[in-house]
Amino acid sequence: GGGGAVAREEFVGFFREAWPYIRGHRGSTFVVVISSEVVSGPHFDGILQDISLLHGLGIQFVLVPGTHVQIDKLLSERGRMAKYVGQYRVTDSDSLEAAMEAAGRIRLTIEAKLSPGPPMLNLRRHGVIGRWHGLVDNVASGNFLGAKRRGVVSGIDYGFTGEVKKIDVSRIKERLDSDSIVVVSNMGYSSSGEVLNCNTYEVATACALAIEADKLICIVDGQIFDEHGRVIPFMSLEEADMLIRKRAKQSDIAANYVKVVDEEGISHLHEDVKPFLNGSGPLGAYAASFHNGLGFNNGNGILSGEQGFAIGGEERLSRSNAYLSELAAAAFVCHGGVQRVHIIDGTVDGSLLLELFTRDGTGTMIARDVYEGTRIAREEDLLGIRKILRPLEESGVLVKRTDKELLEALESFYVVERDGSIIGCAALFPFPEDKSGEVAAIAVSEECRGRGQGDKLLDYIEKAAMSLGLEKLFLLTTRTADWFVRRGFLECSIESIPEQRRKRINLSRGSKYYIKQLQPKHASVTPNNITAR
Repeated sequence: GGGGAVAREEFVGFFREAWPYIRGHRGSTFVVVISSEVVSGPHFDGILQDISLLHGLGIQFVLVPGTHVQIDKLLSERGRMAKYVGQYRVTDSDSLEAAMEAAGRIRLTIEAKLSPGPPMLNLRRHGVIGRWHGLVDNVASGNFLGAKRRGVVSGIDYGFTGEVKKIDVSRIKERLDSDSIVVVSNMGYSSSGEVLNCNTYEVATACALAIEADKLICIVDGQIFDEHGRVIPFMSLEEADMLIRKRAKQSDIAANYVKVVDEEGISHLHEDVKPFLNGSGPLGAYAASFHNGLGFNNGNGILSGEQGFAIGGEERLSRSNAYLSELAAAAFVCHGGVQRVHIIDGTVDGSLLLELFTRDGTGTMIARDVYEGTRIAREEDLLGIRKILRPLEESGVLVKRTDKELLEALESFYVVERDGSIIGCAALFPFPEDKSGEVAAIAVSEECRGRGQGDKLLDYIEKAAMSLGLEKLFLLTTRTADWFVRRGFLECSIESIPEQRRKRINLSRGSKYYIKQLQPKHASVTPNNITAR
């Protein structure tokens, strides 16, 4: 019937939309930290099923499950109280026994849920049952984590609480290369043979940095919203850093992040940083790093027990600052070189698939250097822009502009600068009354083509347009239609172009007209707009 046809169309449409992401993620390594709230909740099985699916598509996984909910429950059942100081649990002998039991149960649950592999329902018609009997998800776990006692800090004896010292990278990679899903427990082993209870996020970020993961994915029990109740789908590292700094006076976790990232403390709040459209910032001076066998470097060469991304304790448990703690961990690991961190809501069915296989996902992505060097053009950029545009103007790809015309339009241009040279440019001319904008003059220097700079510029233009409240983009082209069609533009009639712009079109060029509807307006990032539901 009609309903069946619609369902088929949606199914086919999803696969076609997901195709570039399926190819792009294949061969990647993702570290996934699953919060203890999600592990103990009803959605854990579905998440593991989706991880199995993604593993079958060629993605390598290191899973780090949280345990604090299970530990606290076991302690309560035994008439004991959990104790936290700052981000860390104080692990006495009773807490250590509960931690070992919780970690063991969770590991066995993961192994049991992943071991069956993909379901074989309805495969008989394809004649592949025999081959599929041997297709299971191999799960590897073991003593991948070396640790040392946290010891006595500010007069508090943390007992059997550990700090991450070493990740067995070679053994983890060996398991990944043999097509296993690796599970890393938060239980570490000291050089003297002790079992130590480590912070889950400290373990996850250590793994991500040590194995040089492509992504860190944090699966939590909620989402990051702005003050209007909209999910914030994207933050640059600079935006996340600025937001955390603004909260440093209200949040111990944020203050600890600032302490590690910037030894000058919370007085340096980036008040001059303009979110998103400012391509420069003070972040380049800091780089977190994990020194295998030693622990974490706080960025100035000093190995410290205060990692700045170990999150937990009463602040996180109460959610008094929403998901600021996860955001701090995300920003920290981005500083260390992981290019993308995703914070997604594990209580939403299929959220992991939607986050990875759709353009805007369902969670919040924090990205390092996505728009590195991209900024609004300045007058001194004129020669660099002219150098890039001239060959394309001479070949007829772009409309010729005089230096005077280019200078007058300069405030609408964006450039990509590298090592003092302009390597790309693009322009956005808004038409606010039509809630639309014209994309023009996208160009990349010849030596930098084929490296995604054009895509980066177009994506930047789209986000700039949405930040201005525009709902669609249009363009005129004679020679580059295919490139734009592959990026979601559709051919349209001249009537779709704003009347104000139509009056200035040179019809003799015979340009084709293309338009793209932008995704629902992104939430903007302001210093105080992180909330939870």
